[in-house]
Amino acid sequence: MPKFIDNSPPGQCIFCRLIAGEIPAAKVYEDEQTLAFMDLGQVNPGHTLVTVKRHAATLLDLTPDEAAAAMRTAQRVAQAVKDSFDPPGLTLLQANGKEGDQTVFHFHLHVVPRHGDDGIALSWPRKDPSRETLEGYALRLRQAMLTVG
Repeated sequence: MPKFIDNSPPGQCIFCRLIAGEIPAAKVYEDEQTLAFMDLGQVNPGHTLVTVKRHAATLLDLTPDEAAAAMRTAQRVAQAVKDSFDPPGLTLLQANGKEGDQTVFHFHLHVVPRHGDDGIALSWPRKDPSRETLEGYALRLRQAMLTVG
């Protein structure tokens, strides 16, 4: 089955339309900066999406305040999922860009209740680089973080 990809321009994307009330959603929570609503493609009961209201395609397009607001809402939703559905596990998933498997290009987090037999496989091929290689990667990131605002 092909993945749904929404390449609509800002203000016309499916989440922007949902936030504007132009299309229906089963809302879970809303505040000034975020909206949480049920994913139409429920992986498990309680699968909720948390999005920011301003159109921002990826995590890198958020302001620090929006990023913090999204995580606060995700934490509240995760607690509500645990209290309501009592899953033994929980996965937060946030994808960026086509190669990152993002399908709706409006920042959002998936809050997914997890069960041992739910069929979800989040695995990837491990590369297991040497300690020296890891230290080199860390150095590159530390240097880049000096310029991150």
